[in-house]
Amino acid sequence: MPLGSHSRSHPPKCQHLKASRIFERLGIALSSSMAKQNLRQAIDFLYSRGLATSDSYTRHVLHCVRANDFVQAKRLQSHMQLHLFQPKDSFIHNQLLHLFAKCGKLSYARDLFDNMTHRDVYSWNALLSAYAKLGLVEDLCTVFDQMPVRDSVSYNTLIACFATNGHSGKALKILVRMQEDGFQLTQYSYVNALQACSMLLDLKLGKQIHGRVVISGCGDNTFVWNAITGVYAKCGDIHRARWFFDRMTHKNVVSWNLMISGYVKLGNHDECIRLFNKMKLLGLKPDQVTASIVINAYFQCGHVDDARKMFSEIPKKDEICWTTMIVGYAQNGREEDALMLFGDMLRRDVRPDSYTISSVVSSCAKLASLCHGQVVHGKVIVMGVDHSMLVSSALVDMYCKCGVTLDAWNIFGTMHFRNVITWNSMIHGYAQNGQPHEALALYERMLQENIKPDSISFVGVLSACINADMVAKGHEYFNSISEHGMTPTLDHYACMVTLIGRSSSVDKAVDLIKCMPNEPDYLIWSTLLSICAKKGDIKNAELAAGHLFKLDPHNAGPYIMLSNLYAACGRWEKVGDVRSLMNKNNAKKFAAYSLVEVGIEVHKFVSEDRNHPAVKQIYDELNKLISILQQIGYNPDTNIVLHNVGQEEKFKSISYHSEKLALAFALIRRPNGIAPIRIIKNIRVCNDCHMFMKFASVHIERTIILRDSNKFHHFSGGKCSCKDHW
Repeated sequence: MPLGSHSRSHPPKCQHLKASRIFERLGIALSSSMAKQNLRQAIDFLYSRGLATSDSYTRHVLHCVRANDFVQAKRLQSHMQLHLFQPKDSFIHNQLLHLFAKCGKLSYARDLFDNMTHRDVYSWNALLSAYAKLGLVEDLCTVFDQMPVRDSVSYNTLIACFATNGHSGKALKILVRMQEDGFQLTQYSYVNALQACSMLLDLKLGKQIHGRVVISGCGDNTFVWNAITGVYAKCGDIHRARWFFDRMTHKNVVSWNLMISGYVKLGNHDECIRLFNKMKLLGLKPDQVTASIVINAYFQCGHVDDARKMFSEIPKKDEICWTTMIVGYAQNGREEDALMLFGDMLRRDVRPDSYTISSVVSSCAKLASLCHGQVVHGKVIVMGVDHSMLVSSALVDMYCKCGVTLDAWNIFGTMHFRNVITWNSMIHGYAQNGQPHEALALYERMLQENIKPDSISFVGVLSACINADMVAKGHEYFNSISEHGMTPTLDHYACMVTLIGRSSSVDKAVDLIKCMPNEPDYLIWSTLLSICAKKGDIKNAELAAGHLFKLDPHNAGPYIMLSNLYAACGRWEKVGDVRSLMNKNNAKKFAAYSLVEVGIEVHKFVSEDRNHPAVKQIYDELNKLISILQQIGYNPDTNIVLHNVGQEEKFKSISYHSEKLALAFALIRRPNGIAPIRIIKNIRVCNDCHMFMKFASVHIERTIILRDSNKFHHFSGGKCSCKDHW
């Protein structure tokens, strides 16, 4: 007959006493070793012997609680039910309730509570903590209201749950109710109330509670001191927070974390790192919270290698540490490192949250790496977080920035909830990928669904008007910005300068700049200079460049643009003047490059690149392609070479631009492919390369998607989605 069967006869009294003594001896062994293996063996032994005494059950329950072993506790409860054991008081069941609540086993806690014959305030508090641990605020309130008797623990549990689940205002109301019901505030009450003030950023109320702490005499407690320090630090009074921190006699890791994070929040990353180093010198071991805060500070300072070193020294990393590193890489232009680290995170069986995944998807978007983005999308579906609005919005943005608006639209259409960020991503995606009419139609639908546009929405809408040469419509949308309760920003004016200058006249664009309510910034003047360069307007180009030289004298871009314009007009003495000024101001050029994705690899090229392992094959392929394209009508535009050199030198100069090398490499690796070739260039594509790509799309009979610093260019059948406006 199986062990524990209901038909088992009870052992004789002498055998029962013998078993009881064995339990006691085994219990003593357990208290010294606290090993879960021994605890399991003890419960196994219990099942082999039948009914135990109340003392034995009590000891075993306490061992389960100390070992935090829910499995053996449940087995012990089943054994008591099997033998119809009913304790004389609530102690044993209260201990089980406490353990079930601590382990987040709400259904077991609720079932045990409902079947208890003896309940006291401890029983009710244990059930409260089960709901609180899972953040079930409404159910928690229901249980609290049903309690026949309450104590200060009951109120503190409710206050803590409210404070940690976004209901800080309610937490403070319960604090007042606790006093009105005649209960003395405890240290836990003050700690939770101060944390609620921190969440609300209500320093005034925090100071009032601080005053109550002083009067109550609870201020010597480290947890209370931490809460006081925290409320000042989180509310921006970092000097007062530091004053309390420096006077704490017993600082723990939490104390240091509060001050370190306070400095990070205010952007004082240097002081954050200094405080962290001081913490280590005092022999305090940082925890994962400290590590995440300091890693973030290193990234904010641009010290990427220091962040990586600290991350590598953390023995056991939680998801917050991993996420901090991934986000830091993504924000510091290290997108490939972010993707590699995400792979390591998954291999270590650390489950990423929605914020981590959205950061990884954003890295794929910045790299325009469709392959990696699709892999991450697959992971998202497997993990079941594809319905997260944060993740879905990031996926929409990623597919748009990879030039695949159809996939972006499919995700957009299946989203249960969308916010203005999601709508903006789709509108911008259409606008930047040569689908301006779809962008404007989507904006109108957004208004119909009562989604209030923000300033970013109008940048997308005005960009669509630029791409469609819709000057009148652009003015209409620009004027409607104020109708939506907003003031046009400099970004909106930059769009209008582009629209007017390109479609009407540069002088009218200058007039708009002069009428702006705010001082024009770098974006406005650089926009004007780009238009002047396209139209050959030297007068207004000199105006724009003069302002740019003052705003950022070390940026080489405006010098080069003005110099090229002078060279195109044959004014070589002016070219020399601009280059002398550029050298005088120590203006630095940044290297132009192109990225191309082939399979799961992303390859980088610069102009006339000779460092790639396949350099010979690349140049052979490119030279062959140039020859074929010349036969079907491609005529290299050597006019863009603004140096006083021979025609042959000019031809060589434009033949090996980075995007052409990237295209040649893609054709070598995928000669018979049908999928689009995707190239990213970090500056605007030149006239010759733009023409080259149009002819190449005819010859190879494949779409070429080139994303430059301004927009997407979808080359297909000899045409570009930008309609030759970029």
